[in-house]
Amino acid sequence: MKNLSDLRTIMLCIAVLTPLGSTLAAEPAQDLSQLTPRPPRPPEDAEQLERRLSSVEKLIENSSAARQVDAGGNAQAQELRSQARALRLQAAATFTAGNLVEASRQLDQAAKKMFEAARLAAPEQLAGDKKKRDFASRLESVKALLAAQKRISTEKNLGAEGIAATNKLEAQMQEATALAGAGKLDQGRALLDQVYFTTKVVIEGLREGDTLVRSLEFATKEDEYLYEVDRNDTHTMLVKVLLDEKRAANASLEGVVKVYLERAANLRKQAEVLAGKKEFEAAIKFLESSTRELVRAIRGAGVYIPT
Repeated sequence: MKNLSDLRTIMLCIAVLTPLGSTLAAEPAQDLSQLTPRPPRPPEDAEQLERRLSSVEKLIENSSAARQVDAGGNAQAQELRSQARALRLQAAATFTAGNLVEASRQLDQAAKKMFEAARLAAPEQLAGDKKKRDFASRLESVKALLAAQKRISTEKNLGAEGIAATNKLEAQMQEATALAGAGKLDQGRALLDQVYFTTKVVIEGLREGDTLVRSLEFATKEDEYLYEVDRNDTHTMLVKVLLDEKRAANASLEGVVKVYLERAANLRKQAEVLAGKKEFEAAIKFLESSTRELVRAIRGAGVYIPT
């Protein structure tokens, strides 16, 4: 089922295939004192029933609902379709035996089962469509960030270093797109998110010097200390996002990164001790040093980020 309109088409198809008077879903509660008895459902003649046998067979075997159940991999939906198929075969046998009323009832049940199967299978398709839309949206954001990163690198005359950083991020973006195109949306999205986050932090780093010099003013040294805590936390998270897999796969890299992380952790602890004594100016210097060690860990793993 390609989209919600396809689901509505199936619902309409089932409503048409089921004679007037039958119900596929419970109706809203009504005031029993005003409830008028529904006239009995007119019996179908043999010609009408034969046509409906053919229509329900098409619904079960050849409709978009059938294709959705086949492709969806939902075991419960497939079981319901099997039940619908069995009921339709029973209806055909009952029709041949001349019991038109019972054959009509069995066809109603077959259509209901197929509708339930389609409803169960639909969420998987819709979830897949949403993942595709989300990936496309994130991809546009990444492209915009990379364009900004390239522009800022040029403005700051970063030369070959800036170009290398942009090229690496663009290559990762293309790899993520290829994964998504191959149906590996979750893997592609994870890599694309990594590119998004890295590019964002790179841009923040490139702009940071200008920001601190030109416009960022703190009311107190404690406020500046808290800002540096946030920066340190951001880089710690970036280490985890970018390096966990690389460290697990490369023992020598793990050794290098571990040294930087231990230095960063020790410097952060010293900063926290000083902050506890309200010595915020000294604490800020230790935090800045801690963050530089985190940057070195990231760059040591081959991921460019400004110092």
